[in-house]
Amino acid sequence: MFELSALGVEWGTILLFSMMVVLLILGKPLAYLTGFVAMFFAIGWFGPNVLPLLTSRIYSFVGEYTLIAVPMFVLMASLLDRTNIARDLYNAMQIFGGRIRGGVAVQTLIVAVFLAAMSGIIGGETVLLGMLALPQMLRLGYDKKLAIGTVCAGGSLGTMVPPSIVLIIYGLTSNVS
Repeated sequence: MFELSALGVEWGTILLFSMMVVLLILGKPLAYLTGFVAMFFAIGWFGPNVLPLLTSRIYSFVGEYTLIAVPMFVLMASLLDRTNIARDLYNAMQIFGGRIRGGVAVQTLIVAVFLAAMSGIIGGETVLLGMLALPQMLRLGYDKKLAIGTVCAGGSLGTMVPPSIVLIIYGLTSNVS
């Protein structure tokens, strides 16, 4: 068998990222790629006895009752997108922030907080904000870099607003409620 621990942490890290980059360039799906590289390094670093430990840890993590919230967040984000509630929320907030200098940017951040509180999905929220807020900000004469930065900042702000999937998974892994 191969023993990757002989490489050391530095060369092991370089090899890990090199494998990921090469597999990404070859066009492999990211989910399978990260799983393959993780299994390859787990077996290579700790030996073949690590497989039962990995499978039991994954099974116990997936079996947590708190993760039942994740599909509900996905459903909520889908409902917000399909029913145009997010667009209506954006138009309502424009009434409050439209006359202030930079009000549309502030309003985009406020909508990001509301969407994060409703859906909990950061990636979906950022895409939704990009579809809703970005064209309007560009239409109103905002600089393209400022508009994109505002949307990205609003999307990443959603990580801190409960209920966030990131906070739920953090709570599970650190045994904090």
